[in-house]
Amino acid sequence: MKKIFYEWREKLWVTPALYSFLAVLLSIGFFYVDLLVIRQYREFIPDILLTNVQLAQTIMGALAGALLTMTTFTFSTILVVLTMYSSQFSPRTLKNFVHDRLTWRVLGIFLGGFIYNTLSLLFMRDALYTHDVISTFVGIVIAFLCLSTFAYFIHHIATNVQVEKLIEELEEDTERIIDTYSEKQQQEMEIETEWNPDGFAETILAENDGYIQFLYFDKLTEYAVEHDLEVEILHGIGSYVHENTPLCRVYQRQQEDIDLRRFITIGTERTTDQDLDFAIQKMVEVALRAISPGINDPNTANGIIIRIGRLLGKLSHLETGAITIRDEEKNGRVRYPFFTFPHFLYLTFHQLIHYGKEDVSVVAAILESLTNAAQLSSPAHHEAIWETQLHVLEHLEGSPFKRLDRRYIQAKLDELAKAVDRRPALLSDYQLGSEG
Repeated sequence: MKKIFYEWREKLWVTPALYSFLAVLLSIGFFYVDLLVIRQYREFIPDILLTNVQLAQTIMGALAGALLTMTTFTFSTILVVLTMYSSQFSPRTLKNFVHDRLTWRVLGIFLGGFIYNTLSLLFMRDALYTHDVISTFVGIVIAFLCLSTFAYFIHHIATNVQVEKLIEELEEDTERIIDTYSEKQQQEMEIETEWNPDGFAETILAENDGYIQFLYFDKLTEYAVEHDLEVEILHGIGSYVHENTPLCRVYQRQQEDIDLRRFITIGTERTTDQDLDFAIQKMVEVALRAISPGINDPNTANGIIIRIGRLLGKLSHLETGAITIRDEEKNGRVRYPFFTFPHFLYLTFHQLIHYGKEDVSVVAAILESLTNAAQLSSPAHHEAIWETQLHVLEHLEGSPFKRLDRRYIQAKLDELAKAVDRRPALLSDYQLGSEG
């Protein structure tokens, strides 16, 4: 059931279609109200709520045209914002706007208003009514609702196109995934180096190409307990698999027909529902776009890089590597390949330092980010952070930094050394360009 809900949630047309269907029902409902109820209870209804058929046709025709124009303008605005997200931020951030529920609810309200007024106009015939109708008043109320929604939508767009808002959303997505994994690990996951499954081995193959988007850990564990299985997941969430690629290996003591593919969702694009690496990658891509020559906004990139350091510090408290999910009897049931912390560090900074090594502010932001990660992480991860710092310094070999630039970077190196309780790395040990 959860898988069906997840797949339907990814379909963008569902919300506008639902609002449109409700508008059809509302139009048909008030058609019968006008036809059967108004005549019987006419004396109890205020005159201001009723109009004759000719006036109703005039008003609803005007409203239908106006709402269609607003719908077209709203759709055009959405396309403009999508273009801006793709060009200014990153193509991967499009889903943050596309999956914004308010956007599609607004479009659904406009479509619903247009459909209601158009159908009600179709029902407005002199041959059907010898009395006044109330459908026009309802259409006017819906038009005012659409107008209010349009005003709020413009405010929402103006707020959401700001880069700070996008960065905040990306940061919240990453924190949500970290908190989810942390909660699961505290309850049922353990890091283990040994994995000795018992029974007949069977390999489950992928049915189609795509990215592993979602893994239903709870349902898979329950299924493994119910059928006395041990399941080894061969690819992590976010991995791209081809058709007939081995997805998992199942060990069972009594051979029976099983199919675990329903517990794994494979789609054409990566999502941030469980993909922690992709969530951080989206923030990195926005920072890379900011330091590109076309955008040239290093201050935005620096702010993102520093925020990433805090997230890495929080991530460091997760158990990484091969993780085993146990049942109530402490028997290993599901084996999942989680990234290691050094892997996260490398994937986060290797592109940033490559493209930002000539900007002293970006280099300083990277070192400050590593310092923040070190201050929030456990001492067990300090070695990985120190190695990442050395990797950054290796990229700086030959960089034409001036004397004050070097002093500034050395101060950041000293802060990082203090956070990990080591002797500072000396910038002079790396052959930088001449001071000029």
